[in-house]
Amino acid sequence: MTRRDESAIVELEDAGATPEAVDRFLQAHEFPIREGPRTTFVFRGEADAVLLGHWLFGAAAAREMERLGESDLWFLTLELPAASRVEYRFQRAIGARTEWILDPLNPRTVRDSFGVWSVCQGTGYRRPRWTLENPGVGQGELHRVPLPAGRGDARVYTPVGFRGSRPYPLLIVLDGTDYLRYASARLVLDNLIERRDIPPLIAAFVDPRKRILDYTNSPAHAAFLAEELVPALEQRFPLRTRADERGLLGAGLGAVAALTTAWRYPGFFGKLLLQSGSFTFTDVGPSNRTRLLDPVVDFVNAYRREPRRVASRVFLSCGVYDPLIYENRTLAPLLSESGMEVRFVESPDGHNWENWRDRLRVGLSWLFPGPIWLYYR
Repeated sequence: MTRRDESAIVELEDAGATPEAVDRFLQAHEFPIREGPRTTFVFRGEADAVLLGHWLFGAAAAREMERLGESDLWFLTLELPAASRVEYRFQRAIGARTEWILDPLNPRTVRDSFGVWSVCQGTGYRRPRWTLENPGVGQGELHRVPLPAGRGDARVYTPVGFRGSRPYPLLIVLDGTDYLRYASARLVLDNLIERRDIPPLIAAFVDPRKRILDYTNSPAHAAFLAEELVPALEQRFPLRTRADERGLLGAGLGAVAALTTAWRYPGFFGKLLLQSGSFTFTDVGPSNRTRLLDPVVDFVNAYRREPRRVASRVFLSCGVYDPLIYENRTLAPLLSESGMEVRFVESPDGHNWENWRDRLRVGLSWLFPGPIWLYYR
């Protein structure tokens, strides 16, 4: 890529990149600069070096930015497909000191359990309307419900208009607090039910005690979900008892926990929504994953040798920038071969909560079609 490809930067360079020209340049653009398939990240400030740190699988995790002449402006241009989302930070080095900072020129940020990130929204990306607050949409309620076996509390969602005299489908959401906090899960359910994309349902948001243990093919955790949690919820809430009215949702290791639970209890959970699953395998070569994932590796290797039908429908989603995209692409046809109905959706995004949020409508409406989808199908 040559300097001639970067039109906005070329204009600034032609203007001499004086402090006054840089000031005018910053006032004239929104950052990062989107020019067709090219996105230019810009940093202005004192530095000896600046790196762009991002979650783009297939590219270096930190890319060195170029200084424009003798100015204090740094830039890097990447080719990003339309509608892409990229979460990033800058690493600034001054002498021996380095620090990770947000993009001072970009007000768009997102928070997850690891902190705050700047967000680049590529040309064509729009946050889905059904993830936004709508004053005209009724809100479901969240109830704190004590869990069996001293596992703390679940947050159980009941839809607006909930009636104790009618049975509802059940969705169990693993890493439930994070789905509520970072993926706007309650708001999404309210909007999808209002839109009639999905039927009114009950969702139980539950968290692991020790995630790396519970979510790596743990028989105890699977037994908790199937033998303790579901019966406890059935005693308290009016739930439909057919497997096809019962689903599991999880992301990353949570997706592994959902699949391995269904594998241990085939036919108990009829619907699985697996997002960016950490489905690591080694039967075709070594893996660079941590040894803590050995139980996952053993499970996926075994499943690849002998795929088995464990549910009726499975929805997988993964971002093309996610380092787990290969594993998910590989698993999808195996699930289909086992006799399950499978849908796999890729997106121009990475391993993050807003990507998973943005895929909830297509996933949930396919697994639990509401009146509008039942009518048109």
